Amino acid sequence: MSRREPLGVAVIGTGRMGADHVRRIDRVVSGARVTAVVDLDARRAEAAAAGIDGCGVYTDPAAAMAAADVDAVLIASSGPAHEAALLSAFERDLPVLCEKPLTPDAASALRVMDAEAALGHRRVQVGFMRRYDAEYVRLKALLETGELGRPLMLHNRHRNVASAPFFTSGMLITDSVAHEVDATRWLLGHEIAAVTVLRPAPSAGAPDGLLDPQFVVLETNGGALSDVEIFVNCGFGYQVQAEVVCERGTARIGDGHALVTNVGGRWGGTIAQDWTERFAQAYDDEVQAWVDATRRGEVAGPSTWDGYAAAAVCEAGVRALDTGGRVEVDLVEQPELYK
Repeated sequence: MSRREPLGVAVIGTGRMGADHVRRIDRVVSGARVTAVVDLDARRAEAAAAGIDGCGVYTDPAAAMAAADVDAVLIASSGPAHEAALLSAFERDLPVLCEKPLTPDAASALRVMDAEAALGHRRVQVGFMRRYDAEYVRLKALLETGELGRPLMLHNRHRNVASAPFFTSGMLITDSVAHEVDATRWLLGHEIAAVTVLRPAPSAGAPDGLLDPQFVVLETNGGALSDVEIFVNCGFGYQVQAEVVCERGTARIGDGHALVTNVGGRWGGTIAQDWTERFAQAYDDEVQAWVDATRRGEVAGPSTWDGYAAAAVCEAGVRALDTGGRVEVDLVEQPELYK
């Protein structure tokens, strides 16, 4: 059933991502308003809610979800806190936009999926925002026409200026390559069957002990290969690029050549410095799509199955990183709810 009044949204987690979503819903997205913010740090929650009329401030997600003016939940807290928040939302049958990861591991993601399936209907959209990026959307549409023939290979590059101090070698897979995992599954329409991680000598720009960069090879059940160069301390900018090689042609996105200058005997452009710049519009479109679907009484976008599958692939990827070998991905049978 569609609704006319704005959707009241509780934002859980007010760190960098959560605070940006609070701003987005308050100032950019139509059809919704922030009615509650939640953070274990009460002062940080208060700062995020400042200037938003009628916005409640909470330190307990369940208390926020129980508020009369909360119709939906956006989860942007740390990954380990997602399972409890999702299960609380299911108890109230509230629609959820959950930032990736759905949960940090396949076992907890499976528990969430089982709990949602028990409701008998979808409640979760997972925040794989690349599915809403204009370039990725165009690439997906091109592949679906069949004009280029069957996809054979997908080459991905994912580079960050510098990693956070707490970043571990495994987090290159779970926090970064997770995006390419979902993009591979979505663009090709295949599940990922096995993962291999190759480790070149670490860059001198990487912190001591961090295996950076890495080269990840994803084998799909459709016979295609997808590789990912992940380099989180490249030093020069934030780049996300993809090139698909098909039977009758190729297509590439992410070159970032919207503006090229010629001056002083040189030509060139600028390189984005972080994800908030590169994917700002994708985040806006993602949240707007979630709000619009929720107001129509629908759930669309990446599902809990997609979140579970990504977690399982990343788990296999971390094992491959640790062992230096090829690791097969073990997925449960996909429930009917997500087909």
